[in-house]
Amino acid sequence: MQRYRNLSGDSGVTHYAIGEDFIEVKFTGKSTVYIYSNSVNGEHHVERMKSLAISGRGLCTYITKHKEVKNYYNKR
Repeated sequence: MQRYRNLSGDSGVTHYAIGEDFIEVKFTGKSTVYIYSNSVNGEHHVERMKSLAISGRGLCTYITKHKEVKNYYNKR
């Protein structure tokens, strides 16, 4: 996993990993990795999350504000 750049300085996201049709996200204080995928969350959400992860800004806010993402995921 790559360290999230956290350009805002107050993100709850610490790490991420990008796959072809998914993004894995790790949050502050959690050992669980949350997996958001095209099949569960929709390609438009996953692609936007990938873009935010790469930019280092807005990923946690996006997850929090979109119930289709916040409430639906797989864990590992």
